[in-house]
Amino acid sequence: MARKKLVFEVVGAVIIGAAAILYSVIRGSGPAFIDPADQTLMMQGTAIYANNCAACHGGSLQGQPNWRDRMPNGRLPAPPHDKTGHTWHHPDAMLVDMVKNGLVPGKTAPPGYVSDMPAYRDILSDQEIIAVLAYIKSSWPPKVLEAQKEVTLQRQN
Repeated sequence: MARKKLVFEVVGAVIIGAAAILYSVIRGSGPAFIDPADQTLMMQGTAIYANNCAACHGGSLQGQPNWRDRMPNGRLPAPPHDKTGHTWHHPDAMLVDMVKNGLVPGKTAPPGYVSDMPAYRDILSDQEIIAVLAYIKSSWPPKVLEAQKEVTLQRQN
């Protein structure tokens, strides 16, 4: 059973990596690095996150229990956005796109992937999405934030 779980985790990591590479190839230019040190932006994002994201991703960014295990419907629970999740592995432009448009198979998710993540393009402005991401990133330790910044800046070049 442990081996089967390991295989699923490895396959999941490969799929996420492939989606990130595919996204970086087909995406347009995105925002510069979203800096969580901007206190005004971060505080705005705190309220927006609480009203729009916390119900699924948790009030403390902890995600849903067993977020790596598929539910009976084949979908994955909402992942954490703290340092224990994979949010920080993605460039800012991809994170903005995921929030704005949901997880789009072949773009921000593997082909055929179905997710419960809704699109917020008709609910939140681009600036509000950026504020939410600033809030999320404000919880990350310096090493994690620096790694995510490198991914973001590499994808812009």
